Amino acid sequence: MKTYTVKSPDLKPEWHVIDASGRILGRLASEVAVLLLGKHKPIYTPHLNTGDFVVVTNAAKVRVTGKKAQQKVYYRHSGYPGGLRSTTFNKMMETHPTRAIEYAVKGMLPKNRLGRDMLKRLKVYSGDTHPHQAQVRKPTEGGAS
Repeated sequence: MKTYTVKSPDLKPEWHVIDASGRILGRLASEVAVLLLGKHKPIYTPHLNTGDFVVVTNAAKVRVTGKKAQQKVYYRHSGYPGGLRSTTFNKMMETHPTRAIEYAVKGMLPKNRLGRDMLKRLKVYSGDTHPHQAQVRKPTEGGAS
């Protein structure tokens, strides 16, 4: 018995379209992270990018539970003294609705070159249209294909 090792020609990424309207942010992000990692495939290999492309539409309609809309805070730092900036979830959804999903998924991916490569396969759009119709074979409504 020999252990099967997946090779680059065997990697054929698919495209998944997920509608985020009415979905909870964390549950949606974990579903997207599994698709980006490739853990839903039998050829999953931790050191290779075996994941698929994921297109998330209606990012502006994603929701959170409890008081997270007012209490969840996103931080960033300019690198200068006193340069800490914070934004609440409500303000983030008003200004940049796609970033909330991107940040949630980014936190669930590996923190290395491979994770950054996986994140490039995530496409998030605030509306219900996207420019990837040619790549997508069959869109799935409200879930992964």
